[in-house]
Amino acid sequence: MSDMTRSPRDWDGRSYDAVAEPQARWGAAVLQRLELRGDERVLDAGCGSGRVTELLAERLPAGHVVALDGSPAMLDEARRRLERFGDRVTIIQADLREPLPMDEPVDAIFSTATFHWIHDHAALYDHLAAVIRPGGQLVAQYGGGANTAAVRRVLATIGDGWTGDTFFAWPDETRRWLAAAGFVEPQVWLHEEPTRFEPGEPFKAFLRTVILGAHLARLAEDEREPFVDEVASRLPKAEIDYVRLNVTARRGTPRRGPG
Repeated sequence: MSDMTRSPRDWDGRSYDAVAEPQARWGAAVLQRLELRGDERVLDAGCGSGRVTELLAERLPAGHVVALDGSPAMLDEARRRLERFGDRVTIIQADLREPLPMDEPVDAIFSTATFHWIHDHAALYDHLAAVIRPGGQLVAQYGGGANTAAVRRVLATIGDGWTGDTFFAWPDETRRWLAAAGFVEPQVWLHEEPTRFEPGEPFKAFLRTVILGAHLARLAEDEREPFVDEVASRLPKAEIDYVRLNVTARRGTPRRGPG
């Protein structure tokens, strides 16, 4: 997603699912932070192709997953992957930049590799707070701080110099947004996840699908592969310097008014 005036970016769900091994690996690890009995109702905010959502559903044998994403193509892939869970999974297409179309509150919210596509995090956390029960857990991880700095340095020197439609937040401002939205007990921290790829086409496929999708959408068809080639050739090695921002918090109990 980019700014507040544009629709959520659509993705090639099958292509993303094929190359996004790092995101799936991180998501599986972050999922372990979510404290579950197995009967809760949990929102996966930005479910993508459903690889980590599948693991979440397996941890909720008597519960329910709300799998939400803004990309129709991603949700098509998620439907195929999650079909075996039947009515234990509800799939919703929605934009996290807007109030969420959910009538029933959830017990927890889980999200990985999503929030850096949203620029207004104050509004984002307000929208999440509106659909979670008091005391409910929020567990999230997404790009933050100096995430993909080497790639962005390259992008600043080629084409028109556009470095992307992402927003990488820092811990201090994230704590302020959480508190303003009514979340308590925040733990927010950064950690580095440098990720190596096989050089050549495997690395270019990842750049093409995950990192440069919005850039390529702005180019003519015959300019896209040369652009990917140039970015890959200018990076010192087949590696993405990922930095992840981790968030855990709970929804506070709304204060009662006077009387």
